[in-house]
Amino acid sequence: MTPKSEFLEARGLRFRYLDWGGEGEPLVLLHGLASSSRIWDFVAPALARRFRVVAIDQRGHGLSDSPDSDYTFEEVGSDLAVLLRALEFERPALVGHSWGASVALYHAAGHPENVQALVLVDGGMTDIAASLSWEAAARLMTPPPIDGVDVDTFVGFARNWPHVRDTWSPQLQEMILSNFLIEDGKVYRRLPVENHMKVVRAIYDLQPASLYPEIRCPVLLVPAISEPANDRERVWQAYQKQGAENALRLLPDARLNPMRDTGHDIPIQRPQELAAVIRSFLEGRA
Repeated sequence: MTPKSEFLEARGLRFRYLDWGGEGEPLVLLHGLASSSRIWDFVAPALARRFRVVAIDQRGHGLSDSPDSDYTFEEVGSDLAVLLRALEFERPALVGHSWGASVALYHAAGHPENVQALVLVDGGMTDIAASLSWEAAARLMTPPPIDGVDVDTFVGFARNWPHVRDTWSPQLQEMILSNFLIEDGKVYRRLPVENHMKVVRAIYDLQPASLYPEIRCPVLLVPAISEPANDRERVWQAYQKQGAENALRLLPDARLNPMRDTGHDIPIQRPQELAAVIRSFLEGRA
């Protein structure tokens, strides 16, 4: 399937979304930080056989406008609310990955009557501030300095990332490079580091558990679980495990379906399994 690339004006910004079609209930896919709607390219076709699917480029990402403004959840959540109205989607299901999971959670807490179901894919569960100082979190989450790196060098590095080296393909390469500006054979970030860190600060300040009591729809939690390669990964996975346990305890209607032996980018690494899990959850919810 080839989606339609469409644009909407909202809140003074131009947003791009990929329309995958479909005839069923509306389903909106939200990407994570420093990603784009293209991360869903392997997942969306399977979902569009049953649902009406769109994948949105959030502000600062993909082909949407990249303002030098706030990237708080209030701002990004307001973007989503306006876009859903413009799409005329009533009570959609929201599927978010990483930061996108937190955006979906924030929107559902503020508009509980307008969300049919939530799927949080390795995000929206961890209270980072409860475990790390801002200084430590910023060190962990500051992006590497890649601006000006040759495309071939970047691709050579990317294709050896854990969990993708065995599934690398021309399509995956195109998907990853679409997250960046390519000028004179060099790679540049679409979202400047300064704005990237604004998103990181918003994620750090968010307390997911404070939003859980406002959620009125069924929620599927899909954390990634893999063997930690070092102490940092071991500590981070412990935080994630605690976050998932808290979510199961505090959300009114939550179910857990971990993706084992996979890394953070589940939509790329386990797309067919993820699509099947999402479809089963949405079709079988009470």
